[in-house]
Amino acid sequence: MILGELLAGVIFGPPLLGIITPSPAIEMLGELGIFFVMFYTGMELDPKELLEHKWPSITVAFGGFILPFILGYFTTYTFGGTQYQSLFVGMGVSITAIAVQAVILHSMRINQGEIGHIIIGAAIVDDILALIALSTLLGLAKTGSIQVFEVLIILLKVLAFFGLTILIGHYIIPRFTRRLTDNGGKAFTFAMVSALLMAYFAELAGLHLIIGAFLAGQFIRKEIMDQDVYNVILDRLFGISYGFLVPIFLASLSFHLHLSFQWPFISFCLVLIIAAIFGKLIGCGLGAMAFKYNMRESFIIGLGMNGRGAVELVVATVVLGLSEDLMIANLISEPLLTQDQFSALILMAFVTTLIAPISLKWGVQKTCLPVEKERFCRLWDDSVSAPGIKML
Repeated sequence: MILGELLAGVIFGPPLLGIITPSPAIEMLGELGIFFVMFYTGMELDPKELLEHKWPSITVAFGGFILPFILGYFTTYTFGGTQYQSLFVGMGVSITAIAVQAVILHSMRINQGEIGHIIIGAAIVDDILALIALSTLLGLAKTGSIQVFEVLIILLKVLAFFGLTILIGHYIIPRFTRRLTDNGGKAFTFAMVSALLMAYFAELAGLHLIIGAFLAGQFIRKEIMDQDVYNVILDRLFGISYGFLVPIFLASLSFHLHLSFQWPFISFCLVLIIAAIFGKLIGCGLGAMAFKYNMRESFIIGLGMNGRGAVELVVATVVLGLSEDLMIANLISEPLLTQDQFSALILMAFVTTLIAPISLKWGVQKTCLPVEKERFCRLWDDSVSAPGIKML
């Protein structure tokens, strides 16, 4: 399913036939797709289990951020990139797209187990690390020095956001959810308002709106509301997200894919893609092994963290915009990101997103032997045998 939706964007979009072209409407539907899927993912995951695995998640995130960053930096520098270009490409390589991972993990039922909680938690931490790294590098490019005060402000805003989240989630939301009924769609309306408010607060903190949507989903959990009402909200979200908006989001990822058949560009893309894949696989895998997860589990976590998505496009677009402004002001003589480097980042994001469900399915099949008892293997077996569920 995921693979088909990605390829549909390539075939019918600008890379090949050009039947469907980017438009504000498609972009808006894609944004709504990742918003609803993160809200749905938040409702499905148990917040207690997510917190139980916070330290493995943080370690996996750091390992999966630092090693790809280093590999991306040296790859770009080796291919003639400047210091700044290498830093920005390295940061783009280190990002994990939480929305894409949520879709993949849900399709394989891995999101409900310990491995899924670690991957989602690590992806959230990765998003925060990317925000800090982007702000630091942008300040460095503007002034030539790291703006410590600005970094501290970002950290304080993030901490304030999560503090507000805990306050609302534990003390305010339960007062309303216990009284919710499905009469007139009140429960679903309340869920939507909660998600939109949290998305707004996340944007104020400098985070992506999908982090707020995910945390709002953690509020609307079955432990604090009527089970039937919870199931109604979950069913409606599933229909809106996976049945309608998510395919649009996945197909739209290919719209910014630009192909060039010149060997310097091809060779740079190949090396960058390899660095991105193995950087995440090794970095995240080592982070998981530090908490005594075995080789098979660490391998699955590394594969699960490998998908990228639209986040790289946002970051690269911001860098390109700043680069143009600084060059017009004669503050820099070389762009912060060349068009080829921008295209390579987008191609890397698309390829890793394309192979993520394939590699994860292959990894689970190889590690889940008949005698294997890990929970993610049992969840995989359930997903395979469930009627109407297709992995790819």
